[in-house]
Amino acid sequence: MNDSVTIIAEAGVNHNGDLNLAKQMVAIAADAGADYIKFQTFQADLLATPSAPKANYQLSNSDAEESQHAMLKRLELSKTDHEVLFKECEARGIKFLSSPFDLPSVDLLVELGVEAIKIPSGEITNLPYLKKVGALGIQLILSSGMSNINEITTAFKILTYSGTAANNITILQCTSQYPAYHENANLSAMQQIKSKVHHLVGFSDHTIGDETAIAAVALGAIIIEKHFTTNKNLPGPDHSFSVDPTELKELVRKIRNVEKALAKEIKSAKAAELEVKTIARKSIHLNEDLPKGTILTEAHLIMQRPGNGISPMDMDAVVGKKTTSNLKRFHQISFSDLA
Repeated sequence: MNDSVTIIAEAGVNHNGDLNLAKQMVAIAADAGADYIKFQTFQADLLATPSAPKANYQLSNSDAEESQHAMLKRLELSKTDHEVLFKECEARGIKFLSSPFDLPSVDLLVELGVEAIKIPSGEITNLPYLKKVGALGIQLILSSGMSNINEITTAFKILTYSGTAANNITILQCTSQYPAYHENANLSAMQQIKSKVHHLVGFSDHTIGDETAIAAVALGAIIIEKHFTTNKNLPGPDHSFSVDPTELKELVRKIRNVEKALAKEIKSAKAAELEVKTIARKSIHLNEDLPKGTILTEAHLIMQRPGNGISPMDMDAVVGKKTTSNLKRFHQISFSDLA
């Protein structure tokens, strides 16, 4: 992953099984400045039984008469499709990423030469899957939707025991609700994951808008994943809660700006502040006209702008000194005025 926040543009199944639309999405994600575009790799026959029900959000955003298995079958990407998209990503200068949902799909991604794999939330309790993916020894992104802290801990241990170095795993806080309500985003869970399981955390954002993702970056997320689409009105289960191309580009811009604002440095005055520093701070001035030889007291002094004279913090070095000439009210005291 990057030293900066890794931004994953989640295409998911928003290509609707159309390779040309998927290629268009690669171009959009690359143009937006995302680091990765992520797809989903699965074989419907291995993922769901013919009688497996749809989730409510799938029912409301697709043909209610169509089974989950039939929907998935329609949204599958073939091996050839994967190869085309992988090369398209290389040509566009964006990295290819996918979530495999079955063991042969893991093999397909390895054969493609992916540098990372995203473990979808639904596989976090799939022991054979976790062992296989963990044995790969590549970068892993573990999504934690629907999970409690014990399940996350167990999955993390399986991945590391199977052969993946801990620092090659990032755990994403995720709420498996589509769209997720802001009150269910639970960004604070990132802190619990950090303290109880692992220090590398990110956020998979299913909320509407970008404020939750921005807040996650401010809270230390090193990966942000966001669904996007070419058109929110397209048929399909995920389009309605996805960002459009303009919103994706804007999200990337905001994240990069937040990164700049979060730069890890010691607290000090920036060069850009120096002009304002002189104007906004105060220095020691006289509160009245004073003749030569006056011994200064606090009553003679007033703290006023500009701040390019003796600092009020050095007032003790001024009180008790004698003036060396006649001085007017509001005169900015300097040590050359004193004896």
